Amino acid sequence: MTTSSSVHLCARGLCQTYDLGETKLQVLKGVNLDVNMGEVVFLRGASGAGKSTLLYILAGLEHPREGSVEFEGEQLFALKGDREALLRNRRMGFVFQSYFLLPELTALENVLLPSMLGGRKNHAHARSLLDRVGLSGRLDHLPSQLSGGEQQRVAIARALVNDPSILFADEPTGNLDSVTGAGIIELLLSLARQDGRTFVAVTHDPALAALGDRQLYLRDGHLEPA
Repeated sequence: MTTSSSVHLCARGLCQTYDLGETKLQVLKGVNLDVNMGEVVFLRGASGAGKSTLLYILAGLEHPREGSVEFEGEQLFALKGDREALLRNRRMGFVFQSYFLLPELTALENVLLPSMLGGRKNHAHARSLLDRVGLSGRLDHLPSQLSGGEQQRVAIARALVNDPSILFADEPTGNLDSVTGAGIIELLLSLARQDGRTFVAVTHDPALAALGDRQLYLRDGHLEPA
């Protein structure tokens, strides 16, 4: 499969089925998707429709039963071991509903973690990112000393520390109240667009999804315009 130079992420024929005892649950039924460089795409759908499954497959965090994903000219599921992990570490950023901050590390140390794993630790860059997300005064605070919104801002800075070309977000406002959640989405969109970064996110909120360049709805295992 060869993609256009403007296509950043290309999925073809994605199928995913889960075995539930004697029954099988098919959540994706041949999903095709092209995401262009710098595009902001929101994925919507009913609860249990498979939105997160699709996002995880696009990011290489889960392998499909069938289908392929091409990312920056690489066949994602053909990569093995360290090469696959290195690509995700350096070229992709992830923000989840749960913040997944290490409780014994400060905000700054949590942000630095992906760059430490990639062997490119940069304290000045991490501090700059925390400043961009409005936490320049909270560098040395532990997660337990931060509000939910502040913890998600730390998670956003962590996702950006290796300067990824694409950012994935799975219900990033799901644990936050509506006002704080709206602020987090506005922050993510602002950071993505300022840097020309591709952004693919799952949300249940049509008002938030309307802020993107495109929104798609997952229904009965297939994607369609929302």
